[in-house]
Formats: sequence, structure tokens, C-alpha cells
Amino acid sequence: MSQSFVHPGMLHTQQDFEFMKTHVHEEPWQTAFQTLCEQPFSSLDYEPDPHTHVIRGPYGKPSIGDKELSSSANAAYSHALQWVITGDKKHAEKAIEILNAWSYVVWDFQLNDAKLLAAWTGDYFCNAAEILRYTDSGWEEKDITQFERMTRTVYYALLENFFPEANGNWDGAIINTLLCMGIFCDDRVIFDRAINHYLRGRGNGGITKYVYPTGQCQESTRDQSHTQLGLNEFALACQVAWHQGVDLYKTADNRLALGFEHAAQYMLGEDVPVYGTISEQGRERIWDIYETAFQHFHYVKGLDMPYCKRAVEDTRGKEKSWLALTMYRGEVENSSTASGVPKTGGQTPGAQTEPTVQPPNDAITISPDGDLQAALDACVDGGWIVLDKGLYTLPETLKIPSNLTLSGQGLETVLFLDPEKSGSALANKEDDLNNFTLRDLVIEGAVKSEPPRDPNSARRTRSYASARSRSGIAFSAQRAKQMHDLHFEHVTVQNCTLDGVAVRGAQNVTLVACDFSDSGSSVVPGPGLQHNLLITRSDTVDIRDSRFDTSPWGSGVDISHCDTVTLSNNEVARNTLHGIRVTDSGGIHLVNNLVEGNDGHGIVFDKQMDGCENVTVTNNISRNNGKSGIQVQDAHETTLENNVLVDNENDDECA
Repeated sequence: MSQSFVHPGMLHTQQDFEFMKTHVHEEPWQTAFQTLCEQPFSSLDYEPDPHTHVIRGPYGKPSIGDKELSSSANAAYSHALQWVITGDKKHAEKAIEILNAWSYVVWDFQLNDAKLLAAWTGDYFCNAAEILRYTDSGWEEKDITQFERMTRTVYYALLENFFPEANGNWDGAIINTLLCMGIFCDDRVIFDRAINHYLRGRGNGGITKYVYPTGQCQESTRDQSHTQLGLNEFALACQVAWHQGVDLYKTADNRLALGFEHAAQYMLGEDVPVYGTISEQGRERIWDIYETAFQHFHYVKGLDMPYCKRAVEDTRGKEKSWLALTMYRGEVENSSTASGVPKTGGQTPGAQTEPTVQPPNDAITISPDGDLQAALDACVDGGWIVLDKGLYTLPETLKIPSNLTLSGQGLETVLFLDPEKSGSALANKEDDLNNFTLRDLVIEGAVKSEPPRDPNSARRTRSYASARSRSGIAFSAQRAKQMHDLHFEHVTVQNCTLDGVAVRGAQNVTLVACDFSDSGSSVVPGPGLQHNLLITRSDTVDIRDSRFDTSPWGSGVDISHCDTVTLSNNEVARNTLHGIRVTDSGGIHLVNNLVEGNDGHGIVFDKQMDGCENVTVTNNISRNNGKSGIQVQDAHETTLENNVLVDNENDDECA
């Protein structure tokens, strides 16, 4: 990007100001404007109270200057809007007074919420400043320079490296503010840094990290207030970039639209697909955030946004609802006629709400208070053991014998190794484990079986090197292909610090509709060595219709020293190392997989000694990864066809 910036060109352009002035006496803009003017910070009697050191700790304690800063940011933006809409220069003077008050006083932000507070206020200050600078407001050049000095030395110095370790709403807000800073300062480096983070942010940063392919958001299992907050920040960032000729809205097939539809559908009382337990906290209040997404995706791009439309109708005219003034435009010229937003329904991989097969009549049923290990040991060849709903706290690793099926009742059957123990929940009893099927249950690797209040906080705790070493399934032979005929279907394995599932030395392995996610931390032997799924020294492996996401330090799938492996129709996303890594293996077929938002390569073929051979990679989507979409280090007889590579750091093409 080398073109100059459009001014004014953050949330609003000159065309937007003309529209607001023209329609402010019509509905819904009139009511929205009246609502804005009724806010305490919109009064000409408002007085800023700047602080040199702005301090906000966790949950707002301590609180020194943060409320004053937030109020001033809102006030500056409100008065700048009132100035351009009404032409009353008293509002321009008030906005200038507020900006100057803080620009000459504030030095820094401190404690837990420093970055969040800066991100929440920087965009409002910059939008106000942009309006004043490019209208006849009377803002003096020396004060404009001082505002830019505050922007660079106080705000940018703090926000430059984002905060991807926090929940995603933080980086959404930082992206939005940095885009605005880059525009005001005419600094392409700042602007591009924010664009790149939206597309490929590490940790919880970036759009594919915040909104999943189902539309679920990273904070959906936390609460709905933070979910709506995050979506709003990403939407505002998209609008700012749009005015500079950069279409972030379209990223990952309009992923943001899917996130808004998913959130609105749930807020309106309907069920939505979700991994984990969606939170009902905050569900009672639909925030005034939906106008931006609805205007762009529906009126500009022509997408069907039925739930977003209902959410907009719900919020307009309510107390503190004025986003329609600045974002709603209705029908626009040269709009697109794109197809509708993908539906948010459909079955998700992993354990389901109910079992997916009917066990035979002679199956043995075990309750949570039964002796599961004894039942397994007593099961005759070809037997079937069914676990009731409930939590099965395992006193020791469950040793799995051959020739049996172990099944549960879906999501409500949970195997959980004693939280005081290290090791795996399941392991093979004999080196030649064979003819074993596991299906329709959950293996929980965390040290607490109940869902955490904040899943991201719990994930950070597990990712530390000092966390307890726990894995879900560890099947290990003494030689290659010694185990055989292992089948996993509709199994969820999650939150392990070691590998979620590791199979070492097997033949004829199938994984169907499984969800192995959130496993692989930095416990010894160290980061990058534990993954959601590890398969090594194995032959004839079929992995399909499954999900391998969000490994804190590892890859989604790690294949090494194997022959004849097929991965098809899987989702491999948001892993800290790579999406799919294959090393020194042959007969590898990757077909129709979605590989996105991984911090390393999407798909990588690596070499330790011999490299890979007979590799076919076709019809995959590999996008928004931190390195290449597909990286081939050393592979022979390789076919790459009809793969879509987009918005990766190192490529943007089809292969």
C-alpha cells in the first residue's frame, strides 16, 4: 500500500458528513442524533479532567483517571460530530478544549487494563481529531502537533505490539485504534501493522482467531457482553479500513458477517452451534453494535443478514442507541449482489448431545460409580461397553485391552483423570493393541472438569511450563505398525498439556468426526513438541470430518514417519505452531481441508532425514496463516492442485 490516505477518512468521510447533515431531521437519524445529544458528555457544559498518569487495575481497581479519560474521549467525538452536523462552532471549540487538555497532560497508562483503556479511547480521540483537522474548526497547528505527539508517544508506544494473550476484544480494539492513528499521523507503517494483525494476528488477535468457521466467537463461552464488544471493535476497524480502500470485511469469506449473525441469533433467543458451553451471561441485553455490519454486509454487499436485521430493529430508538446516525445509510449505489451468508446451523465434529449409534443388546453398561477398569479387563472379544452420562473420574490411567468398543452418551459422558495425577487418561494395555473402537464421549484434560468462567484465562494457565503434564490418549507400540485397527468416532479430547491424542506405531487407524482441540502446551519436553493430534511410525491412516484447533504451543496435526495417510474435510485452525505438519512420510493425501489462522505455516512438509514423497494436496483452503499457506521443504512426487491460498503472510495465490 503506497497510496496517500483519504482525509477525513476514519469512521466517516466527507460524504458521510453530508449525508448526516441532510438526513438528521428524518428517521431513524433524528432520534439517534437526539439520543447522542442527550448524553451527559454531549453537553457544552462538559469539563475535561485530564490526568498525567491514568491507572486502571483488574476489574477497575484501582481507578485513577480512567473514567475521566473514557468520558473525555466520548465527549470529544460527540462534540466533533455535533459540530459537523449542526455547524455550531461552540461544539468544535469544546472538542478542541478536550483534546488539548489531555494532549498536554497525559504521560502514560498503567496496570492491568492499560492497553484496553488506551484502545477504547484512542479511536474516539482520533476520530474527533480527524474531523476537527479537516474542517474549519479553528484548531491551531501547534495543538494538532501536540495531539500527534500524544498519539505517538503515549498511545502507540503502548499499543504497538498489541496484546494477543488477552481475550480477542482487546486486539480488536487495538486494531481499530491503530488504524485511526495511522491515518491521522499519515503513517503507513502504523496503518499496515494494524491491517496485518487483523488478517494474521497471533494468539487471540485477528479475525479468524476471533470468529470461528461456525460463526462462534472466541468469547462466546465467556459471556455475551464481551462477545458483542469484540465484534463491534472488529466491525469498526473494517469500516475505517474500507474508507482507505482496504476491504477487511471480505476476509475469510465474510467471516465477520457470520460472527454477527451467530451472536444476534443467540441474543434473540435461538440455539446456535457451539464448541464448549455457550454462556448465557449478558444474553438479556442486545448492544447497539449491529448497524455497522448490517449496513455493509446487507446494503453494500447484498448479503442476507436476517438476525442482524432483527437486532438492529431491537436496538434503534432505545436509551444510548445512536449508532444509526453514523452508520445507517440504507440502499447504496453500486451495491453487490452476493449470495447469502452461510448458515450457522449444522452438526459439529466431536461428541454430540446424543450418541450417534445404537449399541448391541448385549452391551455392558457402566455407571460413573462403577469399576470401569475391571469392566474393560473382563470384556470378552468383540464386546461393547457403554458408559452412562456422567463424570468418570479415573484414579489411574485407564488401560485399554484389545477387541472391544468403548462408547458413551455423547457430550455428557466425560472421562477425567484424577486432577492430582499426571499422565494420560487412556493408554494401551498391551503393545499390540488391536480392534479397538472409541466413540461418543469426551476426554477432559484440564485439572478441573467444569467449564471455566473465562476459557482464555484457563488456557493461559495450562500453557505454562509449570502446568501438570496430562494427555488424553497415549497409544504407544514398541515397533512400527504393531498396533492395528484403531477407530475413533465422535470423540472430543480437549485441554491437555501434552498431546491430546498420540498414536505411535499403528496400522489401519481411522478418525471420523472427532474434535481434538486446545491441547499441547509448553510443559517438558517443551513448546512445539505436543499437539492436538500426533501420529508417528504408522501406516494406513484415515482422518476425516474432524476438527484440530487452538493448540496453545503445538500444531493441529503432526504426522511423522508414516505411510499412506489421508486427511479430508477437516478444520485445522488457530494453532500456535502449524496447522498440519508432515515429516519424512509417504503416500500423503490432503483433500478438502480448511486450514486457517495458524501462527506458523498452514500446511508444511518437513524433512528430518529423508523428506516426504508421493504427496497430493488438492482442493484445500489455507488462509490467514502467519507464514505460508503451503510450505514444501523437501518432497518428491508432489502434486499441488486447486488449493486456495489467501491472506497468508508469504503467499496469496492458488496452488
